[in-house]
Amino acid sequence: MLEVVTNQFKRCDLVKASGRVDSHTAPQLADTFEAINEAGRFKIVFDMSGVEYISSAGLRVMINVQKTCKRWNRGELVLAGVPEHIHGTLDLTGFVPLFKIFDDDAEAVGSF
Repeated sequence: MLEVVTNQFKRCDLVKASGRVDSHTAPQLADTFEAINEAGRFKIVFDMSGVEYISSAGLRVMINVQKTCKRWNRGELVLAGVPEHIHGTLDLTGFVPLFKIFDDDAEAVGSF
């Protein structure tokens, strides 16, 4: 079960996910990011504080969104509130250098 909530701010969008991001729920997350990109918005904060688990499918979604956002220097996907065990996964997969990571969403939103 995955719950995704989005908030649009003046300078960026906040996507907050709670639950498990796996092969069943990753498409739902991808659709959320795609809708934001299709609206012409490419500065996104992904608040992962409620994410219990993320699979390779979820990591692929994050990489694809980052590529879309960074294309032609339009923006980027930054992460906030990454739980320790997920940070470990990101570290293991070599994904940590690909994202700016902030302690909380307020700090991340402020980075734009």
